[in-house]
Amino acid sequence: MIGLGTYAFFWQHSDQVPEPLSLVGAFEATKALGIDLFQICDYAPLESMGSGELAEAAAAARDLGLTIELGTKGIEPERLTRFLDLAGLFDAHLVRSMLYSPDTRPTLAQAEDWLRAALPGFEASGVDLALETYEQVATDELVALIERIGSERLGVCLDPANVVARLERPRDCVEATARHVKNIHVKDFAFARQAGWVGFTYGGAPMGEGLHDYAHLLATVRPRERGVNEPEVNEIVEHWLSWQGDAETTIRTEREWTRITVEYLRSIA
Repeated sequence: MIGLGTYAFFWQHSDQVPEPLSLVGAFEATKALGIDLFQICDYAPLESMGSGELAEAAAAARDLGLTIELGTKGIEPERLTRFLDLAGLFDAHLVRSMLYSPDTRPTLAQAEDWLRAALPGFEASGVDLALETYEQVATDELVALIERIGSERLGVCLDPANVVARLERPRDCVEATARHVKNIHVKDFAFARQAGWVGFTYGGAPMGEGLHDYAHLLATVRPRERGVNEPEVNEIVEHWLSWQGDAETTIRTEREWTRITVEYLRSIA
């Protein structure tokens, strides 16, 4: 299933614009595009909302007919327990996270201990935990960790754009993780020469115009071909869009990139 995530509304949510979009506003914008899935991922206000606000947001999603996924950074058992509780509130069946949080950088051994402590709750609740591929941990090490633990509820959130900063190739990342993928973050990416031809900038691109071989990802991971005995793998739209000089232009471009990406995903076989 195609979905939008909070990173597709990065600038619209930010305090850089005159009237930041609320979470429910993002839900409504998602539904207006004919999309029934939304991933609340690294959305800071979620962790400071009171119980009443959270209940209202969950009710709004249900009223709109949206399926919700959640996302955070870090795997401390107390954090994962908190997000498992939120998953119950939002009827979410997936939590995306990363090994590192802003405050913790566990060794692989510590990460394994923390995950083993938290996963029985996920297994009992039928909620998947998807660890994202990114530059701070080698893809092979992330896969090896998941395989050592061996829980059917633990897998990968595949974002091959991130690993380029570790000098890994996106295609290699896709192939190494394919059998463990539970969620996909969809964005295109490209290099551009900096002024004076001194170095490069690595950033976002409109979907289909950058370096992402998404057809290869679809053929390798098969997110749309899962059978009855294989859980669904959703494709979540997000962007690496830099500030466009002013709020109006940035918001317009962000919305346009979302439209382009959704149309691309709907058109590609």
